[in-house]
Amino acid sequence: MIMNHRQTYPIITAVAFMCLVSGCISRAAREGIGAVRGGRGTWILLDSSKTVQLDAYKRFELGNFTDGMHGKAPSELLAYLPAEFEKALADKKIPNAPDGKTLLIRGKILHYEDASLLGEIISPLEEVVARVEFVDKDTGKVICVANCVGRTRESINSGIRTKAQGLARAIVGWIDHHYPKDKRIRE
Repeated sequence: MIMNHRQTYPIITAVAFMCLVSGCISRAAREGIGAVRGGRGTWILLDSSKTVQLDAYKRFELGNFTDGMHGKAPSELLAYLPAEFEKALADKKIPNAPDGKTLLIRGKILHYEDASLLGEIISPLEEVVARVEFVDKDTGKVICVANCVGRTRESINSGIRTKAQGLARAIVGWIDHHYPKDKRIRE
C-alpha cells in the first residue's frame, strides 16, 4: 500500500505534535520538582588515600572562599554561601556548636557558568565548581581536599543564590558522608 502526500503530512504532523507535547510535559514536571528541590550539590574526593573521621568535631566553620577566576564569579555567590551552608548543616541534622573542636572549610572558585539562552530553551545547566579544603583549625592540617559542585538544571532554579545553595549542599554532603550518624541532632 502506497500512501500519498495528503495522508502522510497529517500523520507526520500528529507524531511531531505528540513528541512536542510529551517533551513540554516532562519539562514542566522537571521544573516543578526543581522548584521544590532547589540547587543540587555533589563532591569529588581528590585524595582517596586518607581515612577521614569527623566524630571529634563539634563545630564546622565556613572560612574564606576566593574567586580563582579573576573576578568572573559574582561576589553575591560568596555572600550567599554562609547562610546556605548553615541551612544545609541543619537539614542534615549535623550539630554546629558555638565552640569545641573545629573543622574549617575554605576554598577557591574554579569555574562558574550561567545558562546560555539556548540552554534556557533546551535544558538549562548552571554550575559552580570549587576546590575545597577541609582543615583541622587547631593544627592547620588539611585533612581532605575535594572538588565541590553546585548545579541547577531547571529554569526556575537558575540564579546565583541557587548555585550557592548547591555548592553549600555539596560541602555539607562531604561532611554528612563522614560524620557519624549517632552524633546527629535528634528531635
